[in-house]
Amino acid sequence: MTPLTLGNAAPDLEIQSTGGKTVRLTDYAGQNVVLYFYPKDNTPGCTQEGCDFRDLSERFAALNTVVFGVSRDSVKMHEGFKSKQAFPFELLSDPEEMLCGLFDVIRMKNMYGKQVRGIERSTFLFDSRGILVREWRKVKVKDHVREVLLAVEGLN
Repeated sequence: MTPLTLGNAAPDLEIQSTGGKTVRLTDYAGQNVVLYFYPKDNTPGCTQEGCDFRDLSERFAALNTVVFGVSRDSVKMHEGFKSKQAFPFELLSDPEEMLCGLFDVIRMKNMYGKQVRGIERSTFLFDSRGILVREWRKVKVKDHVREVLLAVEGLN
């Protein structure tokens, strides 16, 4: 599958989600969609990023924007993480790396001196027409969610 680039339409594939749902990004036509990829549930940076999205979730919702977090963790792991952190948005489980591959976020990373394959923290913004209009790669957590919110405000 060829990775998405700016100007491409949202992919029409199904992915398992928290809440017992199956999500298709194309089902959110008419709404902006933020898709943020993170390495692993219950780790410090990933928890902080999720909490930042949680804390601004009402602002995103007021701007007709749906937020989804994506990692390779199982739906069961996601359910615990979502509940523990009171995330008001769904987490998508991508153990087969379908979305990760489509968004080209898998990278070789150093972890404790070893090379491992993992998700490079990245965020993607689709406008209400389902078109990819912004992407952030190699994301640093601090102030990132506010930057995404500003980009969404610029769409409306």
